[in-house]
Amino acid sequence: MLTRRRVAPLAAVLLVLIIAGLLAAALHFKKNSDALWQIVSEHCLPGQQHGGNPAPCQRVDLNQRYAMLKDRNGPLQYLLIPTDRISGIESPQLLHPDTPNYFALAWHERILLAQRHGSPVDDRVLSLAINAQYGRTQNQLHIHLSCLRPDVRQQLDRLTPPRSGQWQRVTLRSHRYWVRTLTPAALAQQSVFIRLADERPEARAERGKYGLALAELRDGRLVLMAIEQNWLLLNRGSAEELQDHSCQLITPTKKAA
Repeated sequence: MLTRRRVAPLAAVLLVLIIAGLLAAALHFKKNSDALWQIVSEHCLPGQQHGGNPAPCQRVDLNQRYAMLKDRNGPLQYLLIPTDRISGIESPQLLHPDTPNYFALAWHERILLAQRHGSPVDDRVLSLAINAQYGRTQNQLHIHLSCLRPDVRQQLDRLTPPRSGQWQRVTLRSHRYWVRTLTPAALAQQSVFIRLADERPEARAERGKYGLALAELRDGRLVLMAIEQNWLLLNRGSAEELQDHSCQLITPTKKAA
């Protein structure tokens, strides 16, 4: 049985963690959480529709209903943003079969990083990430296309996931992730949001607690990584933690206009 002396410090720690979680949530709502949606809906989309000029976005795909925007952070980071109003990973729209396969589209757009870099970029340097509902600052779905952290790259190089596509537990950056392999064809065939909901039943009802990331393994397969928010472990479900927006794995030599 716990004594009062032991219970008091434990209660204090839990209180601090709860307060930290509430502060994070408050910060989430304090910022202009519609900034990305305003850029896309008021500038990029109308500009493409009426004059063929998607600025300030780099491009707008009217058929697949998404825009690509250069993020202010980092020399090579881009964001894929739907031109439909979709809040984030928790949105039921992402489970609809007619919704564009945003992760596959974002991976296809990695050519933008090479163009901005001014020379080819190894796919093993790159990654995609989307954060959980309270691990983000924007309430318009956006997928980060950026570089992978060097230490995460090393961890993935040591990873030997099964070829069956089964999920397994892996620790990355001190957080527990569920990971599974994908072929590029499988990525294009089915949305990772639908795959997560179908293959991890506990995630279907609480999708907002999950962040997702994607990278390439040494053998050319892709690895899908899912992190679940856990306030007690100071884990906001931010899969973006696996990315390095300064791109230490490559040295930018040229910036495109």
